[in-house]
Amino acid sequence: MTSLLNALPGAVSQGLIWGIMAIGVYITFRVLDIADLTVDGSLATGGATCIMLIRAGLNPWVALLIAFAVGMIAGFVTGILHTKCGIPAILAGILTQLSLYSINLRIMESKANQPVSVDKYPLLVSSRHVGGFTLKNPIFLMIIIAIVLITVLYWFFGTEKGCSIRATGANSNMARAQGINTNSNKILGLMLSNGLVAVSGALLAQYQGSADVNMGRGAIVIGLAAVIIGEVIFGKIFKQFWLTLLAVVIGAVIYYVVLQLVLMMGLNTNDLKMLTAVIVAIFLAIPFWKNKIAGKRLGKKEASKDA
Repeated sequence: MTSLLNALPGAVSQGLIWGIMAIGVYITFRVLDIADLTVDGSLATGGATCIMLIRAGLNPWVALLIAFAVGMIAGFVTGILHTKCGIPAILAGILTQLSLYSINLRIMESKANQPVSVDKYPLLVSSRHVGGFTLKNPIFLMIIIAIVLITVLYWFFGTEKGCSIRATGANSNMARAQGINTNSNKILGLMLSNGLVAVSGALLAQYQGSADVNMGRGAIVIGLAAVIIGEVIFGKIFKQFWLTLLAVVIGAVIYYVVLQLVLMMGLNTNDLKMLTAVIVAIFLAIPFWKNKIAGKRLGKKEASKDA
């Protein structure tokens, strides 16, 4: 029990960082109804961009904003490939992700890994400060960042442009019939999503003390896990949009806490990807099982009434 309590702050910190990425995944997966695989590349792009700028002496907040802009460019490329070139969204994301691998290597000066030490650079978050109850603890800053992002997104998706993006995802044909430019909305949604993913990558790279060209591998699965966990657990009670975004962040925290519990039970770290896939599969199946059970119960009730 003591070891779990000691590991809990680190799991919560990582969950909050990945929760920002999960919000980006939610925007494409739920709001736009697009399966975007760009995130596996844009997360590493955000991390690489931020770390290299910090190493060059730039303020970490400015580096974070630039990482957001670079992530938006990645989303823009995917959006152009999808809307202007007629390439299916999932394939457009794969093509962008593939290109980003080479771009990330270029950003990191042809090195697969670039370290950044909290002793030498003014990092926003660092795993070294997780254990202490101080303002340097990344949990406090990540909670503030998550609240600010959720507030801004709640405001944005309540504007005319934000509502048109939601309408595009809900029913693109009807949105187009109402005079909404669905292509531009898809591009904007993909840009916003990958910008948030890049911010998550920038914070993750600072937290772990390095940027790695492979740090985004499997990120889409973790993002989906957070989205699905949040929806399954809080879907019935969190109805408002901002509460749904909050549920996604909490879902990421729950995922990492569960992951930490499983690791403490002796799971081989080589099996983490498989465990993630299993968790996502289970939580995706739960709504289906619930509907199936509810359908059987309803059928039995109708049968008893007829009898």
